Amino acid sequence: VSHQKTDWISIHSHICHLLIPVLGPQPCFHSEKDRKHGKEQLLRRQESLIAVALSTAQGFVWAGKPLEAIPAALQALHFSSRVFGSSSVQLVPIYLLLAEASTGTCRLRQAAKYLSQAQWIVLQTPDCSAALQSKLHRGLGLFSVAEGNLDQALYHLANDVYLATAEFGLNSIEVSGGYFHMANILFHQNKMDAANSLYTEV
Repeated sequence: VSHQKTDWISIHSHICHLLIPVLGPQPCFHSEKDRKHGKEQLLRRQESLIAVALSTAQGFVWAGKPLEAIPAALQALHFSSRVFGSSSVQLVPIYLLLAEASTGTCRLRQAAKYLSQAQWIVLQTPDCSAALQSKLHRGLGLFSVAEGNLDQALYHLANDVYLATAEFGLNSIEVSGGYFHMANILFHQNKMDAANSLYTEV
């Protein structure tokens, strides 16, 4: 019952009206034109459902409610797999969000699985953007912090900064997150000069 309640609060109350036309029986079309229009309409509905689920999950993570984020992110993953395929780069941000939410609920083993899946997809995609690789390294860095492996965290966050700089430029807002997390680590290591330098950069 508690799982059903969490699931309802997290996502199903938001997407119930979208599920019926997507999961229900599809109408029978008599012409090729109608079939094509029907497929396009179904795709738009699925993409709308994914967007709602993903933004809902992200909102819960930002609000510090990782447990509530997981059902919403799993819905986004389910429908994204159906629409884009199980090894599409479209799934990487969802896996990273699931990893962040799992880490927030102290499910580190599950978080590691999601990160591994995201990493595998990125490695299988030669033309993967630097922006997405940057997000992957940030996710790996924050997971390393949760594990207490600060040197590994700094390595991944440095890669995050490098890739974000390559994609967006040296003074872009996208770079600041990596610097901020690195500064936090250096602060906890009592390396105050380096930490303050990075905070200033942020």
